[in-house]
Amino acid sequence: MKMIYKRLFCGTTGVLQLGVLALLLMVVLPLSLDIFRLNLVGKYLTYAFATLGLVLLWGKAGVLSLGQGVFFGLGGYCMAMFLKLEASDPVSTKIQSTPGIPDFMDWNQITHLPLFWMPFKSLSFSLIAVVVIPSIIAFIVGLAMFKRRVGGVYFAIITQALALILSLVIDGNQGYTGGRNGITDLRTLLGWDIRSTHAQYLLYFLTCGLLVLAILLSQWMLSGKFGKMLLALRDREDRVRFSGYDVSLFKVFTFCFAAALSGVGGALFVLQVGFISPSLVGIVPSIEMVIFAAVGGRVSLLGAVYGTLLVNTGKSLFSENFPQLWLFAMGGLFITVVVLFPDGLAGVWKLLSKKSLPFLKNLRSSSKMTESESTPQPTSDKP
Repeated sequence: MKMIYKRLFCGTTGVLQLGVLALLLMVVLPLSLDIFRLNLVGKYLTYAFATLGLVLLWGKAGVLSLGQGVFFGLGGYCMAMFLKLEASDPVSTKIQSTPGIPDFMDWNQITHLPLFWMPFKSLSFSLIAVVVIPSIIAFIVGLAMFKRRVGGVYFAIITQALALILSLVIDGNQGYTGGRNGITDLRTLLGWDIRSTHAQYLLYFLTCGLLVLAILLSQWMLSGKFGKMLLALRDREDRVRFSGYDVSLFKVFTFCFAAALSGVGGALFVLQVGFISPSLVGIVPSIEMVIFAAVGGRVSLLGAVYGTLLVNTGKSLFSENFPQLWLFAMGGLFITVVVLFPDGLAGVWKLLSKKSLPFLKNLRSSSKMTESESTPQPTSDKP
């Protein structure tokens, strides 16, 4: 049990930091925000799953991916397909030319449900697909790239091209994917209205709980031999390869795990927002996820969550109050953090902790000296 405790929390400090985050997400924010703002925070937290994957892939393994929006979107589309089929029952779609299929298919004169949509009538299959399909795509791409020792800026460009290709494929097949408008009008999950206030609260707490589990699982991986191997790959990849390890397999596994986390985040996004579109799959959201990781600290799991919340909150506030300037404000925020604080919010916290540590030690030692001086000294009875 002691070993499990150390691997999960890295000591008392880790427990305290995770406890503060959980308290903020599950107590402070629900009590202080209305349901509209809380739903926005829940949407932001779904992006944090992809940011956690980037911490593992970019911060720990040294592999920058500019295509995490691909896996986020795939997970979202898997969940959206199930919800859309549930909303497209023959009774609800009786005014269509072909009842029982999604409305965008009927508009494009498709008369039967495509074969690849059929399995998504099952919720169990859809939940499995949310994790498995992004992982399979990541495995194929990662194995093809890492086995050929493609890395650095070349891997980043390839993943960015993958995001562009997928968004164009979805956009160009309107009859099968909803096209540019995406899959919309998602209302129920097994008959449960996901648009109600009660449902939004439950989905928010579900997102928070799964996010904490994802942090714990990631910490478990990083605190063992696997985590040490990732750091070795980032700093001295050639030395690891010369030691006899298959470097590509470690990178492929990390890439697949990051993709699975992104897929879970995409599915939760669909449940909370009620739609999915190609705009959440392409280049822009993928780059934004990298910004979240950079601002929070690309080597910190908790920093990934704080960075995601900070950037998205700033994005919402700037766009509401300064609609013509918010892009410049967000760009200035990113440049400021990268230039002044290259390790992000986590680096700022670490720096403040180091500066305050000597002060706390001196304060503790001075209090001990005061106690010793105030304690009466024993007197001798001898003359």
